[in-house]
Amino acid sequence: MSSWKGKTRGGVIGYSIFIFTIKYLGTGSAYFLLYFVALYYWIFSRKRYLKYYFRNRLGYSSIKTRLSVYKLYYKFGQVLIDKVVLLSGIHTPFSFDLDGDHHLRNMKEGGMLIGAHMGNWEIASQLLQNLPHRIYIVMYDEEHQRIKALLDNVMKEKAFEIIPIKNDLSHIIAIHKALKEKGLVVMHGDRYVEGSKTLEASVLGKKAKLPFGPFLLAVKSGFPVTFVFAMKETSRHYHFFATEPKIYNKENKIAEQKAINEVLKDYINVLETKINQYPEHWFNFHDFWGIDEQ
Repeated sequence: MSSWKGKTRGGVIGYSIFIFTIKYLGTGSAYFLLYFVALYYWIFSRKRYLKYYFRNRLGYSSIKTRLSVYKLYYKFGQVLIDKVVLLSGIHTPFSFDLDGDHHLRNMKEGGMLIGAHMGNWEIASQLLQNLPHRIYIVMYDEEHQRIKALLDNVMKEKAFEIIPIKNDLSHIIAIHKALKEKGLVVMHGDRYVEGSKTLEASVLGKKAKLPFGPFLLAVKSGFPVTFVFAMKETSRHYHFFATEPKIYNKENKIAEQKAINEVLKDYINVLETKINQYPEHWFNFHDFWGIDEQ
């Protein structure tokens, strides 16, 4: 199966364009420019797996599939713009529905939040600044370094910290430290990097590979786990979702594998629900079902 290499395709170019446009022309102009940027990616980017997602997994018609691929690129661009606007402190009247935020407040001793490449978690964490926890977002080091250099020039104080995933596994120590300090650790459960251990499960009726690490940590940490999403519903409105926390910790290896399967099953149930609710908001730009090998 074709896997991801820890880099968001077009990330630096996209951020650069949006930062320049927002800074000199404003957010409205950035949204307008995005129509053409999204069109460029729609025409020239390799998107066979995106077509497969809409056509074969969601059952869309050929025309609806093509339109949905474009909408997905456009929604992704909007999320990048919103991220830059909010983190740089530019005044924008974002509104935000909170559905399950009380679960996070009740995780007084810290916990794990598993999300997906849907919507925009950085915006959620920035707007949830009154939580009694520090939020730590775990991401691949390659992606972190490329984007960090661009955002450092415009970003004000963040309501979250980033834990980069590195080959030396130092991120494991950082994650445990964050949990011991009663922090909330955010990880994505829908994308793995080449060479890493994976789990296989059915997603939307087709076998796919998901990263092993988030689900193993969810069991081994002994901390409560919740699944979180922050979805963009209109140009100025986001909707945050968090499920009721659950502890999956087990005492022996046999029970541990069973617990990993349990958290994976629970995660996929929530993921599929959100995909069906927001099909054009799943920004998982890689060959999720391995169609290139078929």
